[in-house]
Amino acid sequence: MKLPGAALLILFGISAVRASAEAADWHSRWYATAYAYPGITELCKDSLLNPDNQIARLPEQSQRAELRFDFKAEHDKLHLSLRPILRWQKNSNAFSDETRHEAYLSQGRLRWSLAEAWNLSAGREVMTWGAGQFRSPSNPFYFDNGRSDPLRELSGLDAMKLSWTPDTRHSLSVGYIVSSGHDDGAIDNWQDTWIVRATQRESNWAGGIALAKKAGQQVFVGIDGQYTLNDAVLLYVEVGSSTHLAALQSPVDAAQPFYIDTESARHTNALIGASYTFENGQSLGLEYLHQGHGFTAAEEAAYFNRAASATLPSGANTLSMALAYAPPLLGRDYLYLLWQNNILESDGYWRLMWARSLTDHGSQFSGYAEWTLGRRLSAFVLGIKPLGDARQEFSSLISSMAMAGIKVALP
Repeated sequence: MKLPGAALLILFGISAVRASAEAADWHSRWYATAYAYPGITELCKDSLLNPDNQIARLPEQSQRAELRFDFKAEHDKLHLSLRPILRWQKNSNAFSDETRHEAYLSQGRLRWSLAEAWNLSAGREVMTWGAGQFRSPSNPFYFDNGRSDPLRELSGLDAMKLSWTPDTRHSLSVGYIVSSGHDDGAIDNWQDTWIVRATQRESNWAGGIALAKKAGQQVFVGIDGQYTLNDAVLLYVEVGSSTHLAALQSPVDAAQPFYIDTESARHTNALIGASYTFENGQSLGLEYLHQGHGFTAAEEAAYFNRAASATLPSGANTLSMALAYAPPLLGRDYLYLLWQNNILESDGYWRLMWARSLTDHGSQFSGYAEWTLGRRLSAFVLGIKPLGDARQEFSSLISSMAMAGIKVALP
């Protein structure tokens, strides 16, 4: 949806609901956060996948302004939550300047308490779980759960869900995904999907299992668990077994072309992690991820060899296929290190991250810092620096990226 019509509609809708809430003995509250931040991206100059930025057309400069609302209202057994997003963005590169205006619901859900232990909900909902920071293998919808990018706004799935929570220890939910919500594209990845999730939480451990079945695809099985060893140490694991639709295959023999499987073979993704919290509130975490859907070292080398031989313009289709249908991560095995302070610190928050591919031995450093400038005002910076060359995943498209900006809490 485009501004200003959609923006006015969203704002009018919030005002109308607030007015009706006051008239009908509803209880409502709202707040919003405004963001403004420019960004600069240095592209990989000798990229094999995106030579001279002719395939991906990545922005080299960007300016963004966002207004993220949160609105909640309750009345008896009904609970309404809305998260509208208003966004203005200008992207520039050597080819063009593009300006986009967007207004959409990132999340929006109505929940009805049927009985003491039963709830029925419908709307747009972000379904995340598990303790993994780098990736979330136990989740069929959000393998990249956005936790490594503090500025990212996850958008929800359009779903209906029935939940049973008999006590604080157990829960069971059954949901039906109508569509992928705002993030759906020409091909909707999650339309017509059933999801069942059960969890159990005890004093020092918690675990869950998720089963998801999309029409025309085999069942996804995800398991997550965490164990609190003591006040300082948390251990956790996430495992997912699934197939992928439209999965790019890269034969070891680079003379053979790429091909796309309608549905890939079943593979397992698994993450194990541990975090240690120091007395000053800072924490250090280490994770290992095995991605069964990724390429082996030989397959990844063939992937880049194929890209190197795809001269433009005749090879544009090959490079487009390599970018559009590649697995979520190119390689099989990764290490991830996270060091951060307590997010509740009054003077600000920071986190430093390091990821390394054990498949191609490339690395990436990233960091985020936020400073409190006033009761409602803060400043932030985000930086990413890959280390490697054009034949390594993290450095195959960009050489560096930096963003800086301010955010203001409203009202």
